[in-house]
Amino acid sequence: QVQLVESGGGSVQAGGSLRLSCAASGLTFGSCAMGWFRQAPGKEREFVAAVSWSGGSTRYADSALGRFAISRDNAKSTAYLQMNSLKPEDTATYYCAADSDSGLENSEIWYDYWGQGTLVTVSS
Repeated sequence: QVQLVESGGGSVQAGGSLRLSCAASGLTFGSCAMGWFRQAPGKEREFVAAVSWSGGSTRYADSALGRFAISRDNAKSTAYLQMNSLKPEDTATYYCAADSDSGLENSEIWYDYWGQGTLVTVSS
């Protein structure tokens, strides 16, 4: 049974930082690309960042460029999203997802497995 468990969400003031983690089990983690998506209240889920199976390639949404960093530790079967300079518009539930075809996809249709999400709230 595949499980993706996010952690690290919480409340922070604008300008602050958070580091999200996604612990994976039940899949060949080192063969999957990993992605982070987010969904704000009343909005559709949107792509944030993706990292290749090796960690050598990354892809970001324009909103995340220069502020967020995605990474992974295959030995720990864990993906991370470091979020700096947070803004109130970053407030959302953040989801990690695994793409077993290992592409750097920015559309959720390519991702096979999803976590339950972790809430990030940024106050002004």
